[in-house]
Amino acid sequence: MSRKRRQSRSDHDPLQDWEPKTNLGMLVKEGHINSIEEIIENNYTIRESEIVDILFPDLRQEAVDVTLVQRQSDSGQQRSFRITVVVGNGEGIIGLGMGKAPEFVPAIRAAETRAKMNITVFRRGCGSWECRCDDPHSVPFEVVGRSGSVTVTLKPAPKGTGLVTADVGKTVLRIAGIHDVWSTTKGRSRTSSNFAKAFVDALSKTYRMLPPKEWASIGAFEE
Repeated sequence: MSRKRRQSRSDHDPLQDWEPKTNLGMLVKEGHINSIEEIIENNYTIRESEIVDILFPDLRQEAVDVTLVQRQSDSGQQRSFRITVVVGNGEGIIGLGMGKAPEFVPAIRAAETRAKMNITVFRRGCGSWECRCDDPHSVPFEVVGRSGSVTVTLKPAPKGTGLVTADVGKTVLRIAGIHDVWSTTKGRSRTSSNFAKAFVDALSKTYRMLPPKEWASIGAFEE
């Protein structure tokens, strides 16, 4: 195979061959919808991960929980991987998904796909009275997130504080682009997946209290 042919194959974008199965997918591929704000304002539901790939090509991902599940059946003991993945761009987009499969790679791909279809928006800012800067390095105000029996409270922190939370929370906040925050947690079953879901729920509430038409006026997706 010639060098030119190998290069053309490596540069091929798989999204060009993507055939949307939903109305939203067709609108995004044809360029009629170019932002997540338009999707939310029109109450669309993302059912294809390729939509997120087009809108956010620089999306990052990281696994927050990897669990080996064992189940006894008539044919014997069966094992499968259950993986929780968080995705985000560090600028107001975050998503969490869980995948399960007998092998590791299919499980993590399923988790990544579901995380992309579960993306939500959040607002960064500096809500600390000790800092009062204009840099979006923390949360704009105190928020509470819940998942199962786990409750997480995120409080604004001044610059240089760092992420005062457990490792799972640090992973979610790092992917979200937040560098300084104080947090407290409550709950009986602090599983890694519920812990991560509670963090994502708390971040999403920084916008949930505002109508979509007011997002642009406060610079929702600006640095």
